[in-house]
Amino acid sequence: MSTRTRISGHRKYLAFALAVVFILFGWQVAAWTLPAFLMPDVPTVIARLWQDIQTDNFRAALGGSLGRLAVGYGFAMLFGVGFGLIGAVLFFFREVLKSAIIILQSIPSIAWVPLFLILMGFGNTPIIVVVAVAAFFPAALSVMNATESVQHVHVSAARVMGASRWEMLKRVYLPAVMPELITGAQLAFGNAWRALISCEMLVGFGKGLGRSLSYAGETADMVGVMTNILAIAILAPLIDQLLLEKLKHRVLRYQYV
Repeated sequence: MSTRTRISGHRKYLAFALAVVFILFGWQVAAWTLPAFLMPDVPTVIARLWQDIQTDNFRAALGGSLGRLAVGYGFAMLFGVGFGLIGAVLFFFREVLKSAIIILQSIPSIAWVPLFLILMGFGNTPIIVVVAVAAFFPAALSVMNATESVQHVHVSAARVMGASRWEMLKRVYLPAVMPELITGAQLAFGNAWRALISCEMLVGFGKGLGRSLSYAGETADMVGVMTNILAIAILAPLIDQLLLEKLKHRVLRYQYV
């Protein structure tokens, strides 16, 4: 890794740390201004979060949320990347799918919940489906947009050499769209995470961070509300930086030398 890359990485972490400090400072100022029962201060919430982490209820809520996220996000990436690549070799299919996505992605993820609840009943399934729908759109769009920029000379050369459609997808389009695919995966994760928490709050089924947040609000437990918000805010960047960003550097390591 070059010196320039290391300096850029250090600046990125410094900027992230400063953003965290700024947010916590703003929170603390609000706590000083408002009564404690309306806005608990930062040390109180951090202490509560540390206590909750050691309880079985918190671990069950965390496990429930991460399990639903993994299944929904996994299906979204599988179908999003798959359909996006199919659109590379089937022009009409790509145009139809892109038009459908442009129309459907304007609908907020939470708006799908009543429909899927009626169709599938209470349980994990409607939440997982909503998460998958929310993450599918950016994943598929990023791949389809990237396939449009693949150089025609590479496509023509592969066809002249007798490559089948499967070989075209595997050897021409997939390597070319990899940078946009990883970026789309990160955007899809953000959509999936927000959809997950919203659905858990609305559906109120089983264990989950969204359900815990909703229950704290219903019981006017402001410390619990802020604790769950803090946990949600910490988990999303952790997953993004520890998993997706690491994967990005590994897959695209030639860009970071």
